[in-house]
Amino acid sequence: MEHGILYVTSRPSSPEREAEYNEWYGLHLREVCAIPGFTGARRFAPIQDDGPYVAVYDIEAEDITEALEGLYAATAEEGKMQISDSMQMDPPPTIRLLRLCETHIADR
Repeated sequence: MEHGILYVTSRPSSPEREAEYNEWYGLHLREVCAIPGFTGARRFAPIQDDGPYVAVYDIEAEDITEALEGLYAATAEEGKMQISDSMQMDPPPTIRLLRLCETHIADR
């Protein structure tokens, strides 16, 4: 079994649509986590600048690339996943699939 993450950076399409973007993204996280292999999601907001938001999706699958293919298939299939125009598409979101290679738990 492989473990990995899908790391996505994105932005609202405009400052005026940021609330709409955040509301949609909450729904989007649940849609992605319904796809086989995706086990959880976290989302992070910029603090000190207007940098991108970051979403981190946890993946556990025999082959994490198959989970990503399932996400792309769901995105392409009509009605399976909604992509909001409140998300900036120019430039498009940055998407990176990363395989877990090492773990360390802090001693407390």
